[in-house]
Amino acid sequence: MDSNFTLKRPVTIKAVVTPRWKEEAQQQLQAQINELDGQLQQLETQGQRAIAEIQKQSIQPPGPQVVQQIENIQMQVNQRKSELLDQKNQILQQLQQVQFLEMNQEVNQGQIDGLFSLKKGDNLINKLQVEILLRDGIVEEIRGDL
Repeated sequence: MDSNFTLKRPVTIKAVVTPRWKEEAQQQLQAQINELDGQLQQLETQGQRAIAEIQKQSIQPPGPQVVQQIENIQMQVNQRKSELLDQKNQILQQLQQVQFLEMNQEVNQGQIDGLFSLKKGDNLINKLQVEILLRDGIVEEIRGDL
């Protein structure tokens, strides 16, 4: 009994570094940096507003409970700010790496799932190793055993 199976496999997507690819990658990374900068600014503003609201509603001088509330807000703001700054630093490193890539170098873009047929006698390892190479978004080469 000869059976044919249809299975799912990860397909690696690679891109050839071109001037256009570099420019688009840098624009995407810069947009992410700008988004994080906006989130940092918004976080700072929200933290200041929350603290000002607590101070406005409390008696002067503020009691230990109010001081604790303010410290908790500042701690939460600082923790979130630290997370956002870490993300920003990672993106800045990626941006720097993109600038140093050489033209025509191949870089990983990620993976997608693809379906494939498998029958008796096929080499499963070869069937699982498939790559698609893109140049400026256009398929230049499909590597592996389809």
